[in-house]
Amino acid sequence: MNIRKICQRNPVTVRRSDELIKAAQLMREKHIGYLVVVEPEADGSQRPVGVLTDRDIVITVVARETDPHSLRVEDIMTQQPVTASTSDSIDKTLRDMRRVGVRRLPVVGPRGELVGILSLDDVLDVLAGELQNVAGSIRNEQVIEGTLRP
Repeated sequence: MNIRKICQRNPVTVRRSDELIKAAQLMREKHIGYLVVVEPEADGSQRPVGVLTDRDIVITVVARETDPHSLRVEDIMTQQPVTASTSDSIDKTLRDMRRVGVRRLPVVGPRGELVGILSLDDVLDVLAGELQNVAGSIRNEQVIEGTLRP
């Protein structure tokens, strides 16, 4: 299975020049802790150039007692984020996430355009479904055996 099938579409985005306070308010409004920082392309698509997390805000701004009103997204975002391609396998993407120590990645299409976000939660949902199929097979085997061999 590739990433295209399980990533979350319609990611919430900001621009690098946006005020940090506005980005934090957007996170609160949408109940999320991860924003993709994008630049518009000539064809109308958006290319990810960074990511901003609620943890970035806490570690870089709040813990250092920096005035958030004086900052823009670009001041604290993670630049050049690792991305996953829509054609990447779950296995490859999980290895990449482990290598860089992240729980979420922007997902890009063939031209580098932002398509969605993949989180470990998305992967866990797929794995849980697969495990339900395994458990169902075991249960059905026992039921069928009990019916055929009373």
